[in-house]
Amino acid sequence: MKSKIISLIVVFTSLQAMAQEKEPGMKTLGKAIVDKFPTTRTFDVQYEQLGPSNYDSKLFGDRFEKGRIESHSRFKAAFNMPFYASKSKRLVLTTSLRYKYESYSFGDIYNYTSTQTFTRGNQDFNYWAGAVSATYMSTLFKKPIIYNATVSVDGNEDNLQRLKGFVSAIIVLKRTPSTTITVGALGLLDPSSIVPVTPLFSINHKFKDSKWDMDFILPQRLLFRRELSENGRISLGTELNSESFYLNLNTSNLNGVYELNQLELKSGITYEYCFTPKIIAFVKAGVNNIISTRITEKGERTNKYVYDHKEDAQGYFRVGISYNLFQRK
Repeated sequence: MKSKIISLIVVFTSLQAMAQEKEPGMKTLGKAIVDKFPTTRTFDVQYEQLGPSNYDSKLFGDRFEKGRIESHSRFKAAFNMPFYASKSKRLVLTTSLRYKYESYSFGDIYNYTSTQTFTRGNQDFNYWAGAVSATYMSTLFKKPIIYNATVSVDGNEDNLQRLKGFVSAIIVLKRTPSTTITVGALGLLDPSSIVPVTPLFSINHKFKDSKWDMDFILPQRLLFRRELSENGRISLGTELNSESFYLNLNTSNLNGVYELNQLELKSGITYEYCFTPKIIAFVKAGVNNIISTRITEKGERTNKYVYDHKEDAQGYFRVGISYNLFQRK
């Protein structure tokens, strides 16, 4: 699931340059992508603070420890830039960079094996990823279709860790002033993926005689949005997010490089404000539900995890600002 969500966003990243396409349909599609995903804009910076929560964990299927995460924060930065476009603008090559810093502070922790309670110092993690994408836009059965191929690499502060890739095709089934519907398929070239091919579906619909619209992207989000004044917008709904980073472990049970994967379901409210056509800021707040947190050996499928834990729901607060070089009035 984690790879599907990340890949879905990276598919859309390459499309921002298409916003300059002369054909109205292509231009509309490109603008819609960068509007939905701040991380696909030229520059994007975000900070997130999550509230305290209790957790209970297992190691190799046996009860391991329970404790409290007192504070958890994330800082993210993203950069996207097309570096080649064909004369027709139908073929675009894009490079993307991502950086993330996560910090945890803990309360008391109880170990089931030793029956001892102890404290753990703050833990900090760095994650980075880079990708090169080729996107080609054409028509199929007189409908716009987008083909994409992407190669990505990620790692931590110690080393490059994994090389991944995927291909996709998305066709615009319907595009009217009020409704846009797309369907497609995503193929993951990653041995850790449980399902190598997954369907894609999205619908955006503006309600008649209303300032509200619905934005649904399978499996990532369901949002209801409304314009507020000339430069603001509010959104209510739920988004499925994934987080990951690498761990270098050297214990009696775990030795080597491991990967932590976490799925989160965030429900709440978002307010966006457009300072200029190129600069947009947002504030998000709500409830964060942890669906799963698992640690696997590097490159293993997530269903072959060595560690997992359950975690209480927690409040969250996120702020961000982005700059889109290609945005026009």
